Parts: sequence; C-alpha cells; structure tokens
Amino acid sequence: MIIKHFEINKIKFDKHSIFLVYGENEGLKKEIIQTLKKKISGNFENYDEGQIVSNNELFYEKLFNKSLFEKENNIIINRCSEKIYDVVEKIMDKNISDTKIILNSNILEKRSKLRNLFEKEKELIIVPTYKDTSITLTEIAKKFFCNYKISISQETINLLISRCNGDRGHLRSELDKVLIYLIDKKNINLEEIYKLTNLAENFNINELVDTSLCKNPQKTCEILNESNYKSEDGILILRTFLQKAKRLLSLYEGQSGNISFDSLINGYTPPIFWKDKPIVKKQLENWSKSKIKDLIANINKTEIFLKKNSSISLMLVFNFIYETSNNS
Repeated sequence: MIIKHFEINKIKFDKHSIFLVYGENEGLKKEIIQTLKKKISGNFENYDEGQIVSNNELFYEKLFNKSLFEKENNIIINRCSEKIYDVVEKIMDKNISDTKIILNSNILEKRSKLRNLFEKEKELIIVPTYKDTSITLTEIAKKFFCNYKISISQETINLLISRCNGDRGHLRSELDKVLIYLIDKKNINLEEIYKLTNLAENFNINELVDTSLCKNPQKTCEILNESNYKSEDGILILRTFLQKAKRLLSLYEGQSGNISFDSLINGYTPPIFWKDKPIVKKQLENWSKSKIKDLIANINKTEIFLKKNSSISLMLVFNFIYETSNNS
C-alpha cells in the first residue's frame, strides 16, 4: 500500500509490520524513518542488507524464535535492493506483529519486484520520496533564517537552494554550516554563501559540464583526468548536462528581435549568478537553438543506454562528454 510522506502522522500502523522507504531524497527518507520510529514503540536494531542476505537462515532463526529480537525490538535494514525480496516474502508468511521492520532503499524502478510487491499488498507499507521542489526548499530555508533572525536576500536563498540538488538533507547540512559560520553575526550575503557552499564534488561536475558546453576539449580532458568519478556519478553528470542545456534552450526561446545575449542572460528567471554569466554567454555563442535541441535528445538517449549498460556507464558518459566538447 502506497503512503505519501505527509500522511504518515495521520495513520496508525498497528496492523502493519513491514515498511519500505525508497527514493533519491536522502533527507526526506531520514525524516520519514525518524517519524516511523517515534510512532513505533520499542528499540531499533540497524542492519545492512548484505548482513541479512549473506546469512538469511540465521536471521530467520533469530527473528522467528525471538532469540535476538525480543518483544518490541524492531529492525531497520539499510541499503536495500532487489536482493531483499525473498527475505520479505518469507517474513510475510510468518506472524511477526511484535517486530516492525523498516527497509531503507535508494531509487527503485517501476518494474522493480520489491516495489511492486509493497504497492500491491495491503499489509505492506511503501513510502516513496522524490526530489524536493525549489518551493519546498525555499520554505524550509526561510523558516530557518526567520527563526534565527538572520537577514538574507531572496537571491542568496536561491543560490543556496540551487546547491542542494533537490534534497532537504543537503539543505539542512548547508544551513548548519551557515549557522556555524555566522557565530554572532545576523546577516549573510551572496558572496559568503557562494564560498561556503561551493562543495568540491558538485563544483567539479558543474565545471566539467560547463567546460564541455563551452567546447573546450583540452580543459575538459584535464578535468576528466584529474577527477575520480564513480560509476554512480554518470547519471548525475548527464542530469547536469540536461539542466544546463534546457536553460540554454529556454534563453533562446526568450529571444526576440535583435536582443543581445547579455540582455537575455540579465533578464533570465531564476537569476543567473554573476560569476556564471560569462560562461553561459560563451555557451550561447557556441550552440545554436537547433543544436541545443539535438543535444537534449542525445542526452536522453545516452541516459537510457546508460541504464541498460551500467557496467560501462563511465565509459559511455566520457564518450558523450568528448563528443560534446568537440562538437562543431
């Protein structure tokens, strides 16, 4: 049974024993699990999926015989994937009403057996999480700054939100850094937020994509050689390409008459940060509207192919980057 995250406080889970919280929003998942823990009596034991799957018979014996999990002793299993499916099926056949189990998983595709099982069975609870919208994150940030009586402009809040990749967990981490940074100050400006939240990993990916879109193959090659990207970074790199390509297309679609690129960029909403304006202008000069449309189509095709060939994801992404930076 599917439950939306904002419905959790309204529902009693007396008749439910197994919960699945999944998705890409780590901050929201953490909040949901904390809410469930408050609603469920007893202590919690934390496990990794690997610990359960590698020795599931021992897990079943301890669970069903209550030799480890006494009454009102509950379980959280982290980093769950399709591998936990058989374990869930077996647990469903037993009466474990005294023990609540929370599964914490990352993104699950629509065809996922685990996801489908939880969505169809009424005795199972599944709570999906998706990226937070900029409106939601802005509300969280404004409430934070209001509570601490910190003066901050909307433009500065926008920059902070743009750094959080749609995850309230990232936002709260950045807000904690702001609070530590301010100490006895009661205001913070755009430049301070820019320096404070300029995380190396995100900046490297942004710099990589910007350099490629500026058609600078030499610099692009240097970034790739000096960075240590992981296979899971492939999707993030492509999504960053897509976000920036869509912004370029939106800029072109807002063009009328002989309006200059500078005027386009200065009038764009949401505002483009001043340090990024020369980069965006360079990209507009290098890409026509039709070629940007082709690029967006190519990004989508590459992402689909990448998902089908995850073992060579970085090679596929690197090939795409080289082709983009050398595109004439």
